[in-house]
Amino acid sequence: MKHRYIAVEGPIGVGKSTLASRLAESFGFSFVGESALNNPYLEKFYKHPAQFAFHAQVYFLQSRVETLSQLQHPHTERQASGVVTDFCMDKDCLFAANTLDDTEFLMYERLQSSLVIDLPKPDLVIYLQAPVSVLLNRISKRGLKFEQNLNSSYLQKLVDSYENYFHQYDQTPLLVVNAAEINIAENQVDYQNLLQNIAEIGPGRHYLNPIAATL
Repeated sequence: MKHRYIAVEGPIGVGKSTLASRLAESFGFSFVGESALNNPYLEKFYKHPAQFAFHAQVYFLQSRVETLSQLQHPHTERQASGVVTDFCMDKDCLFAANTLDDTEFLMYERLQSSLVIDLPKPDLVIYLQAPVSVLLNRISKRGLKFEQNLNSSYLQKLVDSYENYFHQYDQTPLLVVNAAEINIAENQVDYQNLLQNIAEIGPGRHYLNPIAATL
């Protein structure tokens, strides 16, 4: 694999962790994931967004910075083999812009910009896309109690933010995957097709759309 640091991104419920952990196993890389369950403010945020949004964002920011900082250490096992994460730092401001008020967002931007300096950058970003109806269905199936109150308008704003961001993204090679129609967890054909695309991908923007491929 020419890509030694792969980041999988996309909105809530799209399947980031499922794909990232499976890719790590396939490539013999380390899987570096984050569990929302570890954030002590997240459940409170879903119940009282205005009151706990800033707390939840700062916790995620600090946790992600600590995790990525460890990848910089030379001669670590993770660095020697390769890494797949189910997040990249760019997502922080996407969520913050949708959850914080103007004053909080300004404070958050200043804090975030001071912490992300010199953090390692992915060699490849995989962006998973899916409509809100699919996300709501998957969120319901995985059954995390505090996520069940997520409404479609919040998810739609989040989906729009991701699409706008990655429409302009040019920092690394980017693979955009139609995750609404590809069954990464259960369909081996879909997964092998994805692996082939990852192995062959070069600079620039690329798409994996199973619907278009069958027409």
